[in-house]
Amino acid sequence: MNDAKKEIISQLRKDILLWEGFKPGLAGKKDMIGLGPVEAAFPNGVFPKGVIHEFINTVPEQAAACGGFLGGLLGSLMRDGGICVWISVSRRLFPGSLPAFGVEPDRIIFFDLSNEKEVLWVMEEALKCEGLAAVVGELNEISFTQSRRLQLAVEQSRVTGFILRGDERKRNTTACAARWKIAPIPSETEDEMPGIGFPRWKVELLKVRNGDPGTYEVEWAGDRFAPLTKEKTAIDLSPYRRQVG
Repeated sequence: MNDAKKEIISQLRKDILLWEGFKPGLAGKKDMIGLGPVEAAFPNGVFPKGVIHEFINTVPEQAAACGGFLGGLLGSLMRDGGICVWISVSRRLFPGSLPAFGVEPDRIIFFDLSNEKEVLWVMEEALKCEGLAAVVGELNEISFTQSRRLQLAVEQSRVTGFILRGDERKRNTTACAARWKIAPIPSETEDEMPGIGFPRWKVELLKVRNGDPGTYEVEWAGDRFAPLTKEKTAIDLSPYRRQVG
């Protein structure tokens, strides 16, 4: 293959990534999401906006963990005063927990509807509104065709969409750019102080379009995401050994 053809193919790949919402990283510019190695799994090392993300929750504990993790993402997406729309039949989110992740509940418009057909319709219409920062829809079932309609909507508006799936048995192929699974892991207090530490999550990227799926551990460090190192996740048992000995 000659150099001219290689250059054409390289440019086409870059154009396709841009159309799919994957932005090139800017030299010296701080990540807007700040997910560290998780963000590095995406093309160009940038969390994709203007696409649909799918989260799989199989048990209540995962749904609660997903709500917190998503709160951190929304805090970044809504940092400049944006508005989010949250659509569901049976909402699992506790709005009072959102300020801990930098999101004021009054900046989220909640739609509590009677069935998932209405959720899909409202979500598609909301994703067409360019003034929104994000749209979240809670669904058990969605077909590839339905997910493709949502993806086509965000390609025009550049709004970021999130689908929360509550039934893994109905997991199927979708047009979503990424498929996530969030689970809680034990927190750790600072300097052996009593109480509860910052929330921690096991983050699984099950699918990443043009990226590298993987598993990570992340903490919410008060006002930002922070990747956990092996040193931080290891439990120090030395005080207990001294007591026993």
